[in-house]
Amino acid sequence: MPSYKLTLQYDGSRYRGWQRLPDTEMTVQGKLEAILGRCFGSPVEVQGSGRTDAGVHALGQVASFHTDRDLPPGELLAALRRWLPEDIGAVSLDYAPPRFHARLSAVEKRYRYRVWTTQAPCVFERRFVYVLPGEYSIPAMERAAELLEGTHDFRACSAVKTKKSTVRTLSRVEISREGDELRFDFTGDGFLHHMVRILTGTLLEIGRGDRPPESAGELLTGGPRAAAGFTVPAKGLCLMEVRYPEPEEKESRGKTRIGMKV
Repeated sequence: MPSYKLTLQYDGSRYRGWQRLPDTEMTVQGKLEAILGRCFGSPVEVQGSGRTDAGVHALGQVASFHTDRDLPPGELLAALRRWLPEDIGAVSLDYAPPRFHARLSAVEKRYRYRVWTTQAPCVFERRFVYVLPGEYSIPAMERAAELLEGTHDFRACSAVKTKKSTVRTLSRVEISREGDELRFDFTGDGFLHHMVRILTGTLLEIGRGDRPPESAGELLTGGPRAAAGFTVPAKGLCLMEVRYPEPEEKESRGKTRIGMKV
């Protein structure tokens, strides 16, 4: 039974998220499974590295699937590029180890949130940035970001309502400016529902002086959602890359990489 690893990018603007839904065809997983089913002549269930929400984008989403029929990765990649809608792109495809799972095998993910901070028009980026004009102190936000790094209980920074663990590890939080745009990069071993969007909203409040940088540290003890900042819109968020243990890559059956690397 062949196993495959697929890297995708997509503009999530018109989709109701990654996860397949029973009442709509407008999900990324649904579109992908429909085309793979056409290629293999039977249903194919795809596992994504994460369930991006409605309106969230991806530059390096990873998916895995197993099939009873063996199709060469190059042939399959060409079919996906031919039949997927233009806002979903198949970047690379290869065989994977039999036990590879896009979500369970992942060790680290990186998300980026983009904020447009001036009144200047951003016509060609409008679907991918959150427009919030204002003055933001990067040093203040960086001081707060240092407190967020590490292993903490991020319940206050999520929309989850569960008894499951809300402890996660943020290995890096990076804030940078590119012209009129602020970029927030979050790298960690896993993310709770809306976690990046709430963390970004909290940092923006700190950046404009609505709360002190030290308040970020007070959010990391499993407190209530109301203690954190606002939830920024989905459209500014993008899954940039997913990382896996080095042995997973070396065990791949395909000796030649097909497609571009992200």
